[in-house]
Order: sequence, then C-alpha cells, then structure tokens
Amino acid sequence: MLTLLLPALAVFSRVLIGFSPAFLVPLAWAWFLDDQQHRLIWEAGFALSLVCGVLLWWLTRGHRRELQARDGFLLVNLVWLLLPAFAALPLMYTVPDITWVKAYFEAMSALTATGSTALSGLDHLPVSVNVWRCFLQLIGGLGIMLLVVAVLPMLGLGGYQLYKSETPGPMKDAKFTPRISETARGLWGVYFGFSVACLLAYRWAGMSWVDAFMHMCSTMGLGGFSSYDASLGHFASKEVEWVAMFFMALAGINFLRYFIVIRSRSLRPLTADREIRTYVAVLAISILLVAVLLTAHGVYADFWEALHTSAFHVLSLATTTGYASTDYALWPVFAPVLLLFLGSFVSCAGSTGGGIKMVRMILLIKQARRELVRIVHPRVVNPVTLGGAVLPMSVMTATFGFMLIYGASIMGLTMVLLFTGLDLVTAFSAVVATVNNIGPGLGLVGPASNFGVLSDFQLWVLTYAMLLGRLELLSVLVLFTGAFWRR
Repeated sequence: MLTLLLPALAVFSRVLIGFSPAFLVPLAWAWFLDDQQHRLIWEAGFALSLVCGVLLWWLTRGHRRELQARDGFLLVNLVWLLLPAFAALPLMYTVPDITWVKAYFEAMSALTATGSTALSGLDHLPVSVNVWRCFLQLIGGLGIMLLVVAVLPMLGLGGYQLYKSETPGPMKDAKFTPRISETARGLWGVYFGFSVACLLAYRWAGMSWVDAFMHMCSTMGLGGFSSYDASLGHFASKEVEWVAMFFMALAGINFLRYFIVIRSRSLRPLTADREIRTYVAVLAISILLVAVLLTAHGVYADFWEALHTSAFHVLSLATTTGYASTDYALWPVFAPVLLLFLGSFVSCAGSTGGGIKMVRMILLIKQARRELVRIVHPRVVNPVTLGGAVLPMSVMTATFGFMLIYGASIMGLTMVLLFTGLDLVTAFSAVVATVNNIGPGLGLVGPASNFGVLSDFQLWVLTYAMLLGRLELLSVLVLFTGAFWRR
C-alpha cells in the first residue's frame, strides 16, 4: 500500500509547500495589529508546514511520475485530510479551551467551504484567527486541486486526473482550452477579479477593511464564516446584505461560463445556458414564495421587508453560503426546510457551492419526463439532451449512481447520529448541512446555535460528511473498494 501512496505523497509535498505561505496572511494582520504573541504562532505554522513539505519532498523525490487515475484520487483525499490538520494547529494555541476535534472540524469546515462552526465567542477571538478561518474558505472555495492543476505542469506533472477528481459536477470531461492548466489559471483569474470587486463593495457598504476582507473570503468561497456570532446580522445594514446577495449569486454560477464569456466577449454563454436559467428561475420563485409566506404569517408586516429578508436567506442557503441576519429557524416550518432543501441542489456545477448541483437535478427531471413519455409511446426516440446535445448513457449512469450513493450516505450518516442520541431534526439537518456543505442546520445546530454542542464522536461523523460532500462522494468512497488497491 505504501508503494501506491508514494507518487501521491510526492505531489502532496509540493502542495504542502505551496500551502505554507497561506499562514503569512493572518501573520500580516497580526503584524499590522502589533499582536506579538500570535505573530509567533503564525510564523511557527508557516515554518512547520514548509519544513514538513520539504522533508516529504526529499523523502519521496525518487517517486515522481505522471499521475494516473488512482494517483489523482489518492492525492485529493490526502490533501483534504492532511491540510486541515496543518490548518488546525494554530487554532489550538489561539482559541481558548478548544479541543483537537473542534480545531480539526473548524479547519475542515473552512477548507471545504462548508461554514459549520464549533466555536462561539467569535467577536472576542483575535483578528488573525478570524482572518485565518475566512481565508481558508477563499482557498477551498473553488478547490485547492484546481490551483494545483495550474502549477503542476510547471513541475513536469500532468494535472488532468486531478481536475476530474476535484471539479464539482457531472460534466467533468468538457475541456475549455487545449491545456487544462490554462483553464485552471483562467478560472482563478476570474475568481480573483470577483474577489477584489467583492472586497471593495463590502468596504463601500461600510465595513472596515479587515471585516471586508474576511467576509469577501467567505462570500466568494460560499463558505459563510463570519467574525461575529450574529453573522451578517451584526452589521444591521441593508447595503451589506445587498453586496452579499449580489456576490453570492455570482459565485453560485459555473465559473467556467465566466471564463468563456471573457474569451468570447459575449454574454450568450451565460444567457443560453440551461443550468443558469434554471438556477435564476428557482431562486426567483423561492424568494417570492418565502416572502409571501412570511407576510401571510405576520412575521413581517411590510411585504418589501419580507422580500428583502427572504432574498438574503434564500440566496445564502441555496448557494450553500450559510450567512444569516435573523434566526430563520423561528419562521413557519416550511421556510427553513425549504432553505435546507434548496441548498442541496441549487448551486451550478463548476461554482464554489456544494450540493448535488443544479445540472444533476435537471438531468434527473429530464430522465423522469422521458420515462413518462415512454409509458405512453413505447417506441418513441426521446433521448436526454442538454444544451442541444444528446447526452451519452455514461453521463446518465454516473448521475444515477451518484444519486443512489448520495441518498444512502445521508441516510446512513443520519442513522449513526440518531444512534448517538441526537434528535431526528438535529441529526438529519446536520448531515444534510455538512454533506451539501451548507453550514447551519436546524434544531440544536440551527442558525442561532453552532456545532460545538455536539460530542466529539458526532463532530468526527460530520467532519467525514464534509469531506464526502466536498469531494462529491465517489472520490472518497472509491478508496474503500478492493479493486482500487489491486494492481
């Protein structure tokens, strides 16, 4: 088994070396705020990750080769399992009374852009700690592996297997440039451009520079971490919420489409895309539906106030960001359940969101409609199409397999939490929130609470759920098959 791991470890060493400068971001804020004690911790984190990366590179230097499919799956799992461990270490020395389980949970939640937190008293944490939590979501949002794909060719290593393992969604085989590294660099260019715009917009809305930076990170990564226990409700600002809504909506769309728009200098790749049109329609209908519900039940006397609050929370939960400006769990029960449901599928493939992705839902509906037509007209030729192209059976088979495993995973993990004594609402919503990388659940882990109330074992279960969701289930579960380890 070690022989099989060595090529992936050889590349992981370079990933760890590349990850080490991330510690310089909270270090810079600690220097700026003249926080001597925490400066030493961030310096130690940078040094430790760099030294470990160099040491691992030296030990595995003889096992460098072109990545195969198996190496790609091993590498993405190594990255998502080990990087949170390095990211969690500074939290052990900067967050009062934190345990290793909570620190690792927090780091996994950040890097998977889930946004579930086990910490309370965020308002009183050192600024550099909150910067670190949020900055990790910016890194993890689009997928660390996508960044690695852009760098690997310069190291003489192909990146296509990593792209297939990490890119969210079922349409992974579509190539948008002759070299996948060029696509990856283009995506990160778009991502960086939107991030700068988001930072400036938050600053314009009245945030301080440090708050604007932190919330930019968690908005563009669709992670939803905040530096305040009250989330964006702390600011009590319509302008801040409008900025969040705008950029959450943008980040929920396939970044490849933005890349194509820039290359083609036309908006048609956005306006003609079936997934994006459905994404906008579902969001609009849901916002109106929740607003009418809140007004009808007297939660808000003014419809326009209800519409604004509905729009903010629908966009936040549907795009799997997880911000809140009020405790929506107190709304009529239909609304919070709908928000959790939307977070399971609304985000587009290739976005920074979680869930099964809108394109899979479209394919499932098309296949269901196809079967209904076949009942009436058994001999009709009615293939499933997307964007005017007939989809091969392999795509549909992969979609059905994914959905089967998705349902089984949610059911299995929920049963595990129920076995530990959690109530049904908390157990089910916590699993849905973590597998879909949404953030807050309902019950004990609702928007007014956090995951710190759970036991260590329950946190480990949900940490595994976040990993499953970020790597879209199959990339993790394939490691548990005997065929994967046979030569």
